[in-house]
Amino acid sequence: MFRFGFPHLLAVCSLLAACSSPLSYVNAYKIDVQQGNVLTQEMVGQLRQGQTREQVRFILGTPLLADIFHQQRWDYVYSFRNGRTGVVETRQFSVYFDRDNRLEKTSGDIEMADADELAAPTRRTRLVDFGALPTDGTAPAMPPPEGPGFIEGLIKSVGF
Repeated sequence: MFRFGFPHLLAVCSLLAACSSPLSYVNAYKIDVQQGNVLTQEMVGQLRQGQTREQVRFILGTPLLADIFHQQRWDYVYSFRNGRTGVVETRQFSVYFDRDNRLEKTSGDIEMADADELAAPTRRTRLVDFGALPTDGTAPAMPPPEGPGFIEGLIKSVGF
């Protein structure tokens, strides 16, 4: 009886040890969790009063919440949970439309640009120099065009 009792006791102790809490120096990796609509100040800065629903959807994307009881309001909600620290960051942005389905106002964590803040568009040009060709006619000749590829040559030889 003692011969069968010791292996059973050893198995029970092993199972109990496996069910215990993990050691304090062993940390499981936890991922960062990002949910909802990511809105930037640049995206919201493109909004103007009087824009249609389609224009707002093009700029901000599909809203996370479009309530049937508040059809003139779209809610964009975003949350980010840091896996390492467990800190949760949330943002909420709402868009309100008038009876003609035009953008009337916004509210939330990100602000729409005012007319005073908007600057006139600036012209930005960039000069790219691909290398100047000599004007005295000593420019290198262009390489000859490549012949047909393998498949194209095969098709021509068959007669298609």
